[in-house]
Amino acid sequence: MQEALKRFHEEDMPTIAREDILEYLAFSTYMQGKTEEALQLTDELLKLMPHHPRAPGNKIYYEEELVKLKKTRKGDDGSPNISAQPELTPSEDAEPEEEEESERSVYEKLCRGEVSPSPKILASTYCTYFDHNRHPLLVIGPLKLEVMYPKPWIVIFRNFLQENEMEIIKQLAQPRLKRATVQNYKSGELETATYRISKSAWLRTEEHPVIEKIVRRIDAATDLDVETAEELQVVNYGLGGHYEPHFDFARMSDVSAGGATVFPELRLSLWPQKGSSAFWFNLHKSGEGDMKTRHAACPVLAGSKWGE
Repeated sequence: MQEALKRFHEEDMPTIAREDILEYLAFSTYMQGKTEEALQLTDELLKLMPHHPRAPGNKIYYEEELVKLKKTRKGDDGSPNISAQPELTPSEDAEPEEEEESERSVYEKLCRGEVSPSPKILASTYCTYFDHNRHPLLVIGPLKLEVMYPKPWIVIFRNFLQENEMEIIKQLAQPRLKRATVQNYKSGELETATYRISKSAWLRTEEHPVIEKIVRRIDAATDLDVETAEELQVVNYGLGGHYEPHFDFARMSDVSAGGATVFPELRLSLWPQKGSSAFWFNLHKSGEGDMKTRHAACPVLAGSKWGE
């Protein structure tokens, strides 16, 4: 990115916008641990383009990170504050760390496209037209279904959303987008987290006929009663947006690079395609959570990813 910025100033007819370079450079700088420099680059971007769609949110995030960083420093040596914690034996301390590193490593490889399912799993994948036992909404126009994993059953409905539907949802959600939050498992409070970088908004079924139509289609495709389901959540992952492995989707944009949804334990990557919707059951019939469905959203390297 530094080289791209240098060449930008040398070119008579630039082939890329300076604001795009600054946004990429700010994020890559932040990922190197240089948060203050990332903030400076974002400020430079805002001077160049005050109404940039993502820069104001990125600026707030970098500022919050700097505040957190200063709070964790002690004196001038930058060492973390010492807290009174019970001593752990080497075995107690090492095992969770190894598991975390192992999952993290798989997650990063999946995001880079370096891991593929086994030949046995690939042999069990297939495509078909799906009418869910001749559901009235699907008899004439069955869904295009692609089975990506047999057990747990993970599928993608291709062309699940139409172009006009996606545009209406974006228009409704855009003014409400806010930094996505997660629930603190200790306090129960909603808060932002470094492992979830995205913006989200919630839409009610009765707000627009298109939302009601999509909800009925979800009902028909999954055979799940959506009467007690949460409202439709619309999520936007800008450059660098991601959501690290977690437990709990339709894509409303194509992504130039990155942005996959990955399942570390299954070694499976689902790459974003506009209009497609991924579906899986995250609970067993007993009501217990299916731990194999732990998944993550990879960082968006180029473009912007919309989902619901």
